[in-house]
Amino acid sequence: MSNQWPGGVISKTPPTVSTASASGVWTLTEQAGYKKQGVWPTPPFSTTIEYLVVAGGGGGGRYLSGGGSGGGGAGGYRTASGLAVSAGIPITVTVGAGGAGATTNVAGSTGSNSVFSTITSTGGGGGGSRDSAIATNGGSGGGAAANSTASSGGTGNTPSTSPSQGNNGGNDNGANTAPYLAAGGGGASAVGANNGTGTGGAGTASSITGSSVTYAGGGGGGSYSGSSPVSGGSGGGGSGGYASTSATSGTANLGGGGGGSGNGSGGSSAGAGGSGVVIIRYADSSPAATSTTGSPTITVSGGYRIYEWTGSGSITF
Repeated sequence: MSNQWPGGVISKTPPTVSTASASGVWTLTEQAGYKKQGVWPTPPFSTTIEYLVVAGGGGGGRYLSGGGSGGGGAGGYRTASGLAVSAGIPITVTVGAGGAGATTNVAGSTGSNSVFSTITSTGGGGGGSRDSAIATNGGSGGGAAANSTASSGGTGNTPSTSPSQGNNGGNDNGANTAPYLAAGGGGASAVGANNGTGTGGAGTASSITGSSVTYAGGGGGGSYSGSSPVSGGSGGGGSGGYASTSATSGTANLGGGGGGSGNGSGGSSAGAGGSGVVIIRYADSSPAATSTTGSPTITVSGGYRIYEWTGSGSITF
């Protein structure tokens, strides 16, 4: 009987091993040596991912001497597949906060950007107030105020991406009669409605989590003397304020714009933008990430590993 080392096949002496990946075909002795000494080489992580990156929505505008004011624009919406990632390199994840609704005669605050790797979605523009307080640009633009010298809504898809991350806010088109209804903020799939109509632009649906969810709707415009709220866009857009009733905020983690205030002097306040979200997924045949921060929700479903951040963090593959 041959004098073999335990687990060996041919030789008593175990082979020299390293953690480097070997090329070609291994002998039985080499395989046994790696296995016995616990340094069997692990292939590097190699895959591409699908992502959805939604920024924070813009806040609605407010005008203390009356109103209504424009709805906030939705946060930028970017999604695609095929993004390459590398093993061992931490990737920072940033989830943008929604912009604050205006409290004085100013436009609402712009939302904050969301970032994953090389992908940046821009925060939504703030809704306009009267006169010189113009709606601002962003992932989607804020809506213009009613009866305003600043007639244009904010420009969406700023800075420009392809495909577009959002749309323009609605304009002040001269329909300045009661109930003095302001324009809606832009959404991911539609511009905000001009004043006189005022609805927020519609968002866009994604099934990256396995269920269809609509994100990035624009905020509704405020109505100075109306008797009902003007709706925000599907995808978390806040509704506009009316008379002395306050606007509502964009929905958290959908990136919706906040509603514009109604009669600011009557106590109607503006809505804040909703915070954004970052979601990635890849085939579950690839290994799980080696580490994450920011407490993402992790699920394995439908053939995918899915990571969803509602707050900033990181991931290392």
